[in-house]
Amino acid sequence: MIYLDYSATTPVNYEVLDSYLRTTKDFIGNPNSLHRLGSKSKELLNSATRQIADLFSILESEITYTSGATESNNMALVGTCLANMKLGNHIIVSKLEHPSIYKICDYLENIGFEISYVENNQDGLIDFEDLKKKMRKDTILVSICAVNSELGIRQPLKMIRQIIKKENPKTLLHSDMTQAIGKININLHDVELASMSAHKIFGPKGIGLLYKNTNVTMEPLIYGSSKGNTLKPGTPPLPLIVALSKALRLALTDIDKRENFVKRLNEKIIAEIEKEEGITINQTKYSIPHILNISLKNIRPETFIHAMEEHEIYLGTNTACASGDLSTSIMAIYDDKIRAKSTIRISISHVTTTDEINRFLTVFKTTYKKLNALKEKEAKKPEKVA
Repeated sequence: MIYLDYSATTPVNYEVLDSYLRTTKDFIGNPNSLHRLGSKSKELLNSATRQIADLFSILESEITYTSGATESNNMALVGTCLANMKLGNHIIVSKLEHPSIYKICDYLENIGFEISYVENNQDGLIDFEDLKKKMRKDTILVSICAVNSELGIRQPLKMIRQIIKKENPKTLLHSDMTQAIGKININLHDVELASMSAHKIFGPKGIGLLYKNTNVTMEPLIYGSSKGNTLKPGTPPLPLIVALSKALRLALTDIDKRENFVKRLNEKIIAEIEKEEGITINQTKYSIPHILNISLKNIRPETFIHAMEEHEIYLGTNTACASGDLSTSIMAIYDDKIRAKSTIRISISHVTTTDEINRFLTVFKTTYKKLNALKEKEAKKPEKVA
């Protein structure tokens, strides 16, 4: 099997899985319980949280555990907006966000908030001048993803935050960092709010976190009894939290070395694919190498993906949560519906091997030529007379 859909999800690292299993077996107490077993679990919870805080140079109190980035995004946008309604009702987002952000914005719009969509330039970077123009006195939040999930475009968050604060010091910056963590170096101090998921960094599904700067006020979306973070009441999922902590520690190790290796694989794929007619590379100079997006001129993406699947090679279309839809990211950058309807996402990881890429390219070319030949054959058939 050759797996090239790492941006959709990743397999669980064996060390991470071992941490999860050992915690499940040896720490059965509820961290909120007063007895010895509860205290033992609480100590481990605090240790895992402290490790994550140290990795990002943030406070332990600034971490809220969630079920994943979608829940974190909901907390960040809805919770912050509800808590800051007196300051304004205006929100700015980019046109390169994950679908969950747009769904949240639809909800916020329905309850009275105003959404503005900032433009981007031809390379996919946020248009700084347009951002300045759209900033207002009642702008309470800006949400810009660190790395786009379809084309891998990386945004300069530090610069974006400087622009925002110059125009309105009270405006908060949130970033969905799901596609950035473990792939590139990031700094949580560039934003006030950040979302992430464990299953994108070889951790288990069902756990993520929200970074919330200690100065940010947020309305809880879930209510219940809790001795911990009031934003997410209930029993902490200790095995998942320990697994997340382990996954983050492993993901942030040798990150530059891993990125350089992935870059070489990316360049190898592009060099070979560019030789084929009818294939367009959807990439800008700001795309990280882990995500390679292409458009096939004459073949439906789902047809090609299933054809590759027969060889146990697994690719993706656009963002997994919106598979089969028109790519909003391609439209935002290229404004081309044909291109946006025919995207294939090849996502690579540091665990991808050169042999896997060689095998992938061989099968890719053969499959592409075969499907193109079938398409041409179909096109030459005479039309049936009614």
